[in-house]
Amino acid sequence: MNALIKSALGRFVAAVAVAAGIGLFAGGASAQSRQAQEGFEYKLVKPEQPTEAAKGKIEVVEFFWYGCPHCQAFEPMLKDWVKRLPADVSFRKVHVPFQVQAHQQLYYALESLGKADELNSKVFNAIHNEHNRLDTPESIAAFMAKNGVDKQQFLDAYNSFGVRTKMQRASQLAQGYKIEGVPSVGVAGRYLTAPSMAGSYAATLQLVDQLVDGERKARR
Repeated sequence: MNALIKSALGRFVAAVAVAAGIGLFAGGASAQSRQAQEGFEYKLVKPEQPTEAAKGKIEVVEFFWYGCPHCQAFEPMLKDWVKRLPADVSFRKVHVPFQVQAHQQLYYALESLGKADELNSKVFNAIHNEHNRLDTPESIAAFMAKNGVDKQQFLDAYNSFGVRTKMQRASQLAQGYKIEGVPSVGVAGRYLTAPSMAGSYAATLQLVDQLVDGERKARR
């Protein structure tokens, strides 16, 4: 989805290629491999963005928005991919501040309660399949109560300073990566790709694997 971050300025900066030998299976796993092109299948992030990964780990970040149908479609494949990540890769999701602030606030409230992984798919389903917009504190709290989350506990998290701080940091990171559409995937604060660049959801994850491998080799 090509929603725009109002505060995002400028354009992606093209620079040197990521590393020799990084390839892309364009359009899916059955297509023939070829060398990925910087500026097309992936972009370099300038300046490099900070990561939250522990020392020695390579961070992968998915930028998403609950209101994005493409993010919903990507979610099952992404969850399966995350289950197979090697020990030196750290994954996290970052909800961008697109259009409906309540969605970003909802995600970080769930994260603070340790419920995001459990309920992300249900939130996507409510918005896109049940046509529940979840765009007010009242509608969100009612949805949470229906799904086994204490209403007051959720509202306390939703309105907390900690959640507001996470929202601010997420928005800053999205701006730093110059996110213009979601889903997008950042690697090590240095690279950015997306289905709109790589050609498909599967091709995106294949390219992320290769970007991670290139970063791993560069650190040796």
